[in-house]
Amino acid sequence: MSFLATPRNSSLLAGLREEIDRYQFRLRLEEYGRVLAVGDGIAWIRGLPSAAMDELLLFEDGSRGLIFHLGRQRLGAILLEQTVRLASGSAVYLTGQRLSLRVGDGLIGRVIDPLGKPLDGQPAPELSLRRELDVPSPPIVARDFVERPLYTGIKIVDAMIPLGRGQRQLIIGDNGIGKTSLALDVVLNQRDQDVLCVYVLIGQKRSDTISIIDLLRRYGAMAYTTVVVAEASDSPGLKYLAPFAGCTVAEHWMWQGRDTLVVYDDLSTHARAYRELSLLLRRPPGREAYPGDIFYLHSRLLERSTCLAPAHGGGSMTALPIVETEQGEIAAYIPTNLISITDGQIYLDRRLFGSGFLPAIDITRSVSRIGGRAQHPRIKAEAARMKLDYLQFLELETFTRFGSRLEASMEEKIRRGQVLREILKQERLAPQSPEFQLAWMMAYNTGRFDVPDIVSVRQKLDELAVGLQRFPIDLSASREEWSQWLDRRLTGTGNRTG
Repeated sequence: MSFLATPRNSSLLAGLREEIDRYQFRLRLEEYGRVLAVGDGIAWIRGLPSAAMDELLLFEDGSRGLIFHLGRQRLGAILLEQTVRLASGSAVYLTGQRLSLRVGDGLIGRVIDPLGKPLDGQPAPELSLRRELDVPSPPIVARDFVERPLYTGIKIVDAMIPLGRGQRQLIIGDNGIGKTSLALDVVLNQRDQDVLCVYVLIGQKRSDTISIIDLLRRYGAMAYTTVVVAEASDSPGLKYLAPFAGCTVAEHWMWQGRDTLVVYDDLSTHARAYRELSLLLRRPPGREAYPGDIFYLHSRLLERSTCLAPAHGGGSMTALPIVETEQGEIAAYIPTNLISITDGQIYLDRRLFGSGFLPAIDITRSVSRIGGRAQHPRIKAEAARMKLDYLQFLELETFTRFGSRLEASMEEKIRRGQVLREILKQERLAPQSPEFQLAWMMAYNTGRFDVPDIVSVRQKLDELAVGLQRFPIDLSASREEWSQWLDRRLTGTGNRTG
């Protein structure tokens, strides 16, 4: 058999003949532009009259860019990949493509940059599907009501600020008081909950990034988590794209009918990166020098988080955006924008942090607009008046500072409020199960935590935790079964009311 007669070469020849048959001799026009200036992660380009917003550009040296500004005389582009050979006068070509990312289960457990390149030293995952980074949010007809709980494992949140799958809940507070720790606790609690997580790190220092990834690996969370990283040393373009990349990864799973959780850490840094890009590209500045479309930037990102209707797969994407305040000022520009976009906020207070109440969640400023609709019926019944009673206790406690003499009933409310505050304290990296949440709420409501000192409160919490490990009980068990279980697990219980 001759060389040309082998099966492989025969197929190649057939392909060449097909290409030759299709070839048409005609005039071909190719549009290209020239780089006018390059620097600070952007490039100014002349030419390319057919260019469109968010279209990918290819430079002759191999660099890649994304059109970010359309002007009469020139274009402004974000540089996604830049070589040392890129300079003024370089040719630029249109690709006719929008920025997309490879998605799929191969990203689980991986650390990638906003362009999908691996940062964990492992080979690039083999993925066949692609999704565009910036797409419209799901239409109203494709959405469903948020009714299924997303357990955070944090007692004060699951009892008083409950979250649902598909909700957008803002985590807000000053720097260094536990916003990232709170988000990490929520991610760790999704183990065995059939929720895939995406953690987006925007503009973080490398030491902080490594610390977070090591923590996720140490606690086994990387088995269901993808980490998207845009470091502090990266260009503002990559920081701007990072949350959209993380959303795209989770959105693929959501449309497959799976439940996902995305943490954006944090959107304050994202807003500053977008402001930097806009000012470099000469866009008109607005309040605090942010461009006028900064609200639209975050709304089009967060509106993609939702709960899909069963006809569209029934998947969900829950968003936990983090935003930083200065001196507790929640009325600043970016925080107020995000508060108006999201379905509630968890506010962390520096004074509570300093007093040792951890997590330092200020219940008076925190709210979940989904509320009890996303709670298990048993937990909802036990937590029905808990937030109101706790708020009343905080108000009464303020009066006691003035030395006012209170009635016996008021003193009882203050004593029970102090017990509840001690129960709500929780160490970081120690998320609790829904069964534990129901156990302590029932024990508190029925007087089983009516003890003489705080040490006894902690002892009873430990007894509940040990009891659940040794003698598990189902969340849907009857109230009588739960009451009997509590009697067997707790020693020295007080008066049982209700």
